[in-house]
Amino acid sequence: MTSEITQTPTISFEEIHTRGTELIRKRVSFEILGLNGKMIDAVSLLEAEIEKQGLTCRIYTSGRIASIGASMLGGVTGIVGIASAAVIAAHNIATFNPDYEVSKHLVDNKLVVSYEK
Repeated sequence: MTSEITQTPTISFEEIHTRGTELIRKRVSFEILGLNGKMIDAVSLLEAEIEKQGLTCRIYTSGRIASIGASMLGGVTGIVGIASAAVIAAHNIATFNPDYEVSKHLVDNKLVVSYEK
């Protein structure tokens, strides 16, 4: 029995229009690394490319649920935590069952682009 290990393709910001377009067309999950100062631009380009191919996407920040849970401990931060949870729930409903999920990893300066279908 042979086990096949598949590695997630990684691309750079400069490759979004070329390799990124190809990977989206092939419905492949991938990562975009080294986005120092280019996260917002990368998300915009990626979202446009996904939608240009007739697909849907959900974009979110990795770890946001954990931070909301911590903020619900009380006081003003509790109110902010509850409001944030409501916004996230509305966003998840509006982007129900996307073709792609794009997770922003702010600390690691990367995007994880996951094909979900």
